[in-house]
Amino acid sequence: QLQLVESGGGLVQAGGSLRLSCAVSGLNLDYYAMGWFRQAPGGRREGISCISSTGGSTNYADSVNGRFTISRDNAKNTVTVFLRMNGLKPEDTATYYCAASIGECWAQGYSGNAVWADYWGQGTRVTVSS
Repeated sequence: QLQLVESGGGLVQAGGSLRLSCAVSGLNLDYYAMGWFRQAPGGRREGISCISSTGGSTNYADSVNGRFTISRDNAKNTVTVFLRMNGLKPEDTATYYCAASIGECWAQGYSGNAVWADYWGQGTRVTVSS
């Protein structure tokens, strides 16, 4: 069983930046790929970025590629996953969720499907004003 806790959301103007963090605890953390999903009001939850269990491979949905950067810190007994978001746009407004999967990341350029995740965080809200 894993526990995921996101932080770092908030209100930002268009063109601004935020960094989201996800603190992960539990067993066998090194086996899990980590992803960031987002869900706008009335929309479906979609995966926007994923990082492999070792951190050696990353991918991004086309909608965020070049603006967002995912990273992870595999410390002893804990993992922290970050999402650096630059050049934010009003359409990036959503609740952002951290997720963990025992499987591999989805393919580059695609949005991840929510069924990919084995565990979820509670979400953190990001609002981008125009």
